[in-house]
Amino acid sequence: MNASMLSYIVFSCLLLSVQAQNCTVREIIRYTIRLLEENSVSCPCRETAVSSCSCLPIAEPGHELACFVEGTEHMLKNNISSNAIIARLNLTFQTQLGRNLCESLARGDQCQYKTKGNVKEFLHKILRTYQAINK
Repeated sequence: MNASMLSYIVFSCLLLSVQAQNCTVREIIRYTIRLLEENSVSCPCRETAVSSCSCLPIAEPGHELACFVEGTEHMLKNNISSNAIIARLNLTFQTQLGRNLCESLARGDQCQYKTKGNVKEFLHKILRTYQAINK
């Protein structure tokens, strides 16, 4: 391996760690795990039936941030679980979307999804998304 290849690899790793930092990945993962521990109830999401179970957007690739903002706003309005944590996550997602801090997530500022899920499924989507960035 030559010196230019090594410097390229070091630079790439540095860029990835900076991007992960801007995405506040560890903080989001920690908060999401805490919310998942609180939300042990996994009720089915039915959009048509009147149900106490919230239906939140499960984002298409590239639209995660917009859907995370929309979903956490819905959770705040409906007093689902710990409001302080959800408010913090919502603000973080809005900041990341507005400043384009997580390039891999924000290709569009519209939430696009094919399916909706309950709170637990929504939180798992957040967790999987940020764990993938953290790798």
